Amino acid sequence: MKISPLAAAGLAAGAAAAAGLAAAASLHWDRRVSALLIRGVFSGAGLFQKKNRPAIAGFKVTRHRELQYLGSHGRPCLDLFLPDTARKPLPVVMWIHGGAWISGSKEDVAPYLKVLAGYGYALAGVGYSISPKAVYPTAIKELNAALGFIREHADRYGLDPNRIVLAGDSAGAQLAAQLALAISNPEYARETGVVPAAAPSQLRGILLNCGVFDFPSVARLAGPMGWGLRKALWSYTGSRNWASTTAAEHMSILQQVDHRFPPTYISSGNGDDLTPTQSIPLADRLEELGVPVVRRFWPKEYKPALGHEYQFQLHRPEAMESLHETVAFLADVTGVSALPGVAPEKVVTVHEELGEELHRLEDRLAA
Repeated sequence: MKISPLAAAGLAAGAAAAAGLAAAASLHWDRRVSALLIRGVFSGAGLFQKKNRPAIAGFKVTRHRELQYLGSHGRPCLDLFLPDTARKPLPVVMWIHGGAWISGSKEDVAPYLKVLAGYGYALAGVGYSISPKAVYPTAIKELNAALGFIREHADRYGLDPNRIVLAGDSAGAQLAAQLALAISNPEYARETGVVPAAAPSQLRGILLNCGVFDFPSVARLAGPMGWGLRKALWSYTGSRNWASTTAAEHMSILQQVDHRFPPTYISSGNGDDLTPTQSIPLADRLEELGVPVVRRFWPKEYKPALGHEYQFQLHRPEAMESLHETVAFLADVTGVSALPGVAPEKVVTVHEELGEELHRLEDRLAA
């Protein structure tokens, strides 16, 4: 039977509409579809682009790749960035990458960690299992294991196991805060089933960039950011009714912190929808509790507006200001200053090795 062009067009349009309805239904009912869609958006964005090539302090940094902190290949691992200095042992910053608990990798933040290591600190970039393959509390237990690995191998790499700073960006900031809470609050640790791999005295501080800390407010957050976070939390908690889960209760740091929380550096951009509902309320709450807080926020009317994870855009003066304050915070809480002659204000152009690493990252994101 011959089909007219008009009829064929109608059939094609109908098929497309049916496919669209099927996709919409999957997006509504299947947490995996939602998670993978959002992951694709995140992966396409990329943290570092050519114009974002960072400046780095003038010291060579060695990267130890793919350290198997869970004891076997094929599982999450960590990278360790060590500055070429005779000063040992080195304070350790354990950095947890973002990605809404469903995307991202330690490679995303590797260039920035190398920058920080150039100031004289050991930086550990930690990978962890993401959803929908893994659900809560897999990630937080893996990260606690990574902390244990770092402390157990401190002598081998010249690390100071008694001077540890946790750090993270976006969802990584939430995970870092949750791990810090488990370390500083034994009652919370028992409640969440985490046996801390470090003592409170060994955790000297925490760096929180653009994080998510108040989950009741996430349930009310409007716009694409709110929609995306709710889909991601559906995937990560394993429940479509994620707001009523024990996981969401544990993860909502704002309602859990007390005066024992470690000294905190917290920053977020004025163009980030999460700033007024997440970072600022946490900073205010910690100050009320008497926790030492260094806050870096920008006036609402500041132009140009600084978006989510602006800290990584080191071609911008605001990101460099945040970097300088981060280094000063590390010096303060660890008692170990930046390497002599490498004040945060004095930076040089990127090393050729780092430039090549950034090219590889750009190529991977573009593939």
